[in-house]
Amino acid sequence: MSPILTVVLVLVAAVAAGALGFYFGGENRKRTAEAKIGSAEDEAKRIVNDAIKSAEQKRKETIIEAKDEAFKLKSDADKEIKDRRAEITRQERRIDQKEEALDKRTAQMERKEEDLKHRTETVTARLDELEQLKLRQTEKLETIAVMSKEDARAVLLKQVDDELTHEKAMKISAYQANMKDECDNLARELIGQAIARCAADATSEATVSVVPLPSDEMKGRIIGREGRNIRALETATGCDLIIDDTPEAITLSSFDQTRREVARMALERLIADGRIHPARIEETVDKCRRELEIQMKREGDKAVMELGIHSLHPDLVKLIGRLKYRTSFGQNVLSHSLEVAWLAGLMAGELGVNVQLARRAGLLHDIGKALDHEIEGSHVQIGVDICKKYRENPQIIHAIEAHHGDVEPKTTLAFIIMAADAISAARPGARRENMESYIKRLETLEALCNGFEGVESSYAVQAGREVRILVQPDKVSDDEVILLARNVAKKIENELDYPGQIKVSVIRESRATEYAK
Repeated sequence: MSPILTVVLVLVAAVAAGALGFYFGGENRKRTAEAKIGSAEDEAKRIVNDAIKSAEQKRKETIIEAKDEAFKLKSDADKEIKDRRAEITRQERRIDQKEEALDKRTAQMERKEEDLKHRTETVTARLDELEQLKLRQTEKLETIAVMSKEDARAVLLKQVDDELTHEKAMKISAYQANMKDECDNLARELIGQAIARCAADATSEATVSVVPLPSDEMKGRIIGREGRNIRALETATGCDLIIDDTPEAITLSSFDQTRREVARMALERLIADGRIHPARIEETVDKCRRELEIQMKREGDKAVMELGIHSLHPDLVKLIGRLKYRTSFGQNVLSHSLEVAWLAGLMAGELGVNVQLARRAGLLHDIGKALDHEIEGSHVQIGVDICKKYRENPQIIHAIEAHHGDVEPKTTLAFIIMAADAISAARPGARRENMESYIKRLETLEALCNGFEGVESSYAVQAGREVRILVQPDKVSDDEVILLARNVAKKIENELDYPGQIKVSVIRESRATEYAK
């Protein structure tokens, strides 16, 4: 047998063996699969049967629970319906009771209305009778008194007016006394506390300064050849130098305290240096003027720090320092402003007002006096313009504008500044005034009082702090005395400027004189 045929036979045998193996293996797998499918079908039937039994059990339980829930809801609904019916029954009962009460009230009102109508008719008839009786009585009175109705009315009105005048005077007197006691006690307490807590020195500034000289030889050097040095000093400083009146001293005279201070500083330096000639004088005066400006700034900073005021514009601080070299009736304006600031702060604390704001307003209230000799206008208006320029608080601006009564004060702070300013100015020794203005003020006060009808004479006493008025007893009654005193006080408040307060005393005296012969 050839090798090829052998190989072919082997391949055919192998293929046949593979086919037989595949066939028998497939049959074996088929039988195994069929067995597994039968087992799975049995298991599935068992699971389905169990599920059906469980679902039936669940259905029965659910039906039972639903029936229980339905029964419970029905019970709750029945109970709620029963409660609502009971509430409706109670409300209907209350409505019925209210309707019965309303019917009773309506009946009572109808009876009262009928009764009132009857009474009105009775009163109307009675009023007609009284009117007729009044007319008859009036006619009889006119016949008896020989006086017409108009004359009688005039007499009656005069009597009523006299009675009202007396009653009005008594009420005004009682009201004023009560109000004055309460206000005086409160004001006295507040002002007393403020003054006691703010102890200030009473100092008076002069219009002259005295510079001592080491020798008479120095006096000649200051005068210079043909007086050229003294003329240069007067020209540069704007002050008058008085040499011959006081031995071993030179008197500097000027109403401008800043110029006088510059002249004093320059003269002391020239005396210490010994080199005195016009060029040196001008140089020294300029140097002293610059140093004084620096000193003013330091004084302003010192005042601001002393009061604890912050965020003040540097130009305002400089103007505050200039107030040290400004006086008003002999009172140093910077010292006065500091005193007003402290007093205002103390009173503001008692009244519940912002203390820092009150101190700031008190310090700035006379700021216009630093420039009133350079700018035209009153120091009040100048101060207002300055504070507006540097955007100060509107309350402070109003307090400055109102502290002398130029405008009506509208805030508590404005009243506090007015009071503090008056206290500082009215302290004994704080200010001085010349005799002419003092006499003029007293004469103006007396003339104002003499202008009232029935005033016989008036006298200003206690340095103008009290005015005593003598009235004519036949023209002014005792009741009218109270009204006259009030009217005089009001007119003084409206027309005069004065520190503190003025007491008005009206005196009425009746005398009868007879001689025994």
